[in-house]
This record gives sequence, C-alpha cells and structure tokens, in this order.
Amino acid sequence: MQRDRDSVLVENCLSGDRKAFELLVQKYEKKLYNVAYRIISDPEDAMDATQSTFVKAFEKLNTFDPKYRFFSWVYRILLNESLTMVHRKKRFEPWESDIVDRRSAPSPSPSDTFDETEIDQQIQKAMRVLKPDYRVVIVLKHFHGMSYREMAEITGVPEKTVKSRLFTARQQLKDILEEQGIVR
Repeated sequence: MQRDRDSVLVENCLSGDRKAFELLVQKYEKKLYNVAYRIISDPEDAMDATQSTFVKAFEKLNTFDPKYRFFSWVYRILLNESLTMVHRKKRFEPWESDIVDRRSAPSPSPSDTFDETEIDQQIQKAMRVLKPDYRVVIVLKHFHGMSYREMAEITGVPEKTVKSRLFTARQQLKDILEEQGIVR
C-alpha cells in the first residue's frame, strides 16, 4: 500500500526534519485560514486560530495515526480552535437582535445590484447568526466541497448527523438570506 505524501512528511518531521512540517504548513495554511475565517468572521482571530492549530498539530504530531488523512486530522484541530474562539469571544449575535437589525434596514430597490464582495459580506453576516455546529458544516460542504464522509471524519460525528446538521443549516441560512432580501 502506497503511503500518501502527508504521512511521509509527518514521519520525516517526527524524525527531526523541521522542513517537512514547514511543507505541511505551506500546503494547508490558506485552506485552514479560509475555514477559520468563515467560522470566526474576523481576519485576525482567524489567523490566530490557524497559527494555534499548527502549534498544536506540531506538539501532538506523535499522536497522528497514518491510517487516516493528515488533512482531516489538522482540520479537526482547526475546527476545535475556531469554535473555542467563537465561544470565548461570543462573536455571533443572538438571533432575535439580528432579525430586528435587518428589518429596520431599508430594503434594496430592484435596481440595486450587489457585486460578489457585497454578497459575500451578506452571506458572511448571515453565517454568524448560525450556531457554530451548523456554520462548520456549511463551510466544509459549500466552501471546501467536502463529502459527507470527510465532514463526518473531521467533525467527529456520524454521517447522518452531518446530513441532518447540513439540512438544518441550509434552511436557517436560506431564512436569514430571505430576511435580508438576498434570496427569495
């Protein structure tokens, strides 16, 4: 059985090759940051979560089981770091106050158009309203194209739970975006 490149890099790192870990960081840094940003919604905090993930991954590298993918293992660490940061900083607003804020804002006229940046900001704002468990599955599925199996592996819950969370998250996100006038 051929071992994947990441497992070889982990083994090399455990044997003292620090450059091997740098290669893993280079490979996954942008992807991890993107996930953290989508969950936390703050660039500096997302960078902190990403850096903390790599520190923890390096410290716990000897616990990595090469039967599994390094990618899933490190994403799991990142999700834990990101969710901890969300809970610690209480970054998301209560559902009720967000609805009141959106309803008091003027509705965009039909002639108004949003460019991709504005739409992305609205989606990001809507995602902050979701519970962290729902936010995670949206990010993994729709921003990183992961399969249900991969999502289950990363989140540590059964595939059925992932599917259920994703269904609920999509419904809630749709409702929020409808309130904002983004979708109908």
